[in-house]
Amino acid sequence: MTRLILASSNRGKLAELADLLAPCGYELIAQSDHGVGDAEETGATFIENAIIKARHATRATGLPALADDSGLVVDALDGEPGLRSARYAGRHGDDAANNALLLQRLRDVPDTARSAHFYCVLVMLRHAQDPQPLIAEGAWHGRILHAARGVNGFGYDPLFQPDGHAVSSAELDPAMKNAISHRGQALAALRERLSRD
Repeated sequence: MTRLILASSNRGKLAELADLLAPCGYELIAQSDHGVGDAEETGATFIENAIIKARHATRATGLPALADDSGLVVDALDGEPGLRSARYAGRHGDDAANNALLLQRLRDVPDTARSAHFYCVLVMLRHAQDPQPLIAEGAWHGRILHAARGVNGFGYDPLFQPDGHAVSSAELDPAMKNAISHRGQALAALRERLSRD
């Protein structure tokens, strides 16, 4: 198996992506397992941030790196939380505070106006100076619920009801979520690119 550094310390992302990459012959390892901290996300777009994170991880470890930059885009909030999804309430990775703030900002928004989507971009770099990063994207559409439901997943999963489903993302079987989510779609596109290279 080819070792690949995940340019993130997010264990939820690691679990999702590791399961999806294993059949392709990749062993995904968190950058924190190599003592690498998170890169400063100074980009103005998801793609810029993913490239910054991947370059940071591969420079620090000398191994190929995969970076994910993703977020929740809520139409009624003009795209918030967007790039700031992981730190929406102020502290990075505080899912409970982020979810509480999202519900508070949407408290007077009716069901018909609660549309949202998760967006994901994956960037894979073979080495730190790789001039042609592999880039893949995915989007998962749905709406924001009025209260959290379910225990699977992480982040905003308990508040997101995907189109075509009567349950939240956190109530989906993890294998189904991996197959249809924004991250699953982006990874499927990346796997297709890898099979052509």
